[in-house]
Amino acid sequence: MSVLGIDEITFAATDLPRCKQFFSDWGMQLVSESALEMVFETLNGCRVIVADPARAGLPPGVEADPTVREVVWGVENESDLQRYGAAMRQQAGYVEQAGRLGCTDPNGLAIRVQVSRKKTLTPSCAQTNTWSDRPRVNQASPAYERAQPIEVGHVVFFVADLAAVTRFYEEVLGFVVSDRYPGRGHFLRCAPRGGHHDLFLLQLPEARRGLNHVAFTVRDVHEVFGGGMHMSRCGWDTELGPGRHPISSAIFWYFNSPAGALWEYYTDEDELTADWQPREFTPGPTVFAEWAIKGGIDGNTRRQHQAEAPTGRFMTDKPKN
Repeated sequence: MSVLGIDEITFAATDLPRCKQFFSDWGMQLVSESALEMVFETLNGCRVIVADPARAGLPPGVEADPTVREVVWGVENESDLQRYGAAMRQQAGYVEQAGRLGCTDPNGLAIRVQVSRKKTLTPSCAQTNTWSDRPRVNQASPAYERAQPIEVGHVVFFVADLAAVTRFYEEVLGFVVSDRYPGRGHFLRCAPRGGHHDLFLLQLPEARRGLNHVAFTVRDVHEVFGGGMHMSRCGWDTELGPGRHPISSAIFWYFNSPAGALWEYYTDEDELTADWQPREFTPGPTVFAEWAIKGGIDGNTRRQHQAEAPTGRFMTDKPKN
């Protein structure tokens, strides 16, 4: 029995038209819309909802809007749902509603579990040829004009009490610690076998509560680049990226979102098993990113912003000095 991943996430924001444009440019499908709420889906049916703060029934936020109001985790079947519900009944804010069971975590976030509604996908992804392994034969790697995220892969929160929140996710939802910044941050995955992290908890010196970022899984590194350059062409601001995280090995690109904090495209994270032993790291720029581009890449020139535009000539077609 284990949580399968994020099934749904709900944001509260006042500028719904701007959120609608951002979510659409991000590559999600709008499946329903009303005056106070819009529902989007990723390729596998993971739902991303943005609601006006006045919408009835929204859980309270852990910080001022715009931010995340609720995270719904998916489980495999009804039996698993009831087992997690039994653990949640002992927690603050316990609720039962429309096939979901939930409570409030020690950081003040509303969390729910439901039988997963996501679809199983087997998308075509790029294969990488290395010196010792050459799986891509007579085939070029793909290039993407934009991204279509597969799912919400992980979420990152600032927490006021790292130990208490970590203990909650370990004991109530069965999460496993993958790596640590001792006393500062914990990377957790839903199950012993899985991607590097589904949740990252980060405690700042001032111990504030809030959303850091939400990350969307895409097919491969080329889709990170294609999605990021499309967002750049659409006029959205890069916070950092593209780049690579050495801790999880993931390739990333972060954008500022009108729904709150940062949104990330990512791919190629480490796959871990029960044999993995958590490592400990000291925070620092080289630990966060092996390499990264501040301000992103311009989607039209395919170069860093403010860089000289291409001329169409070969790079070697230069006069001798």
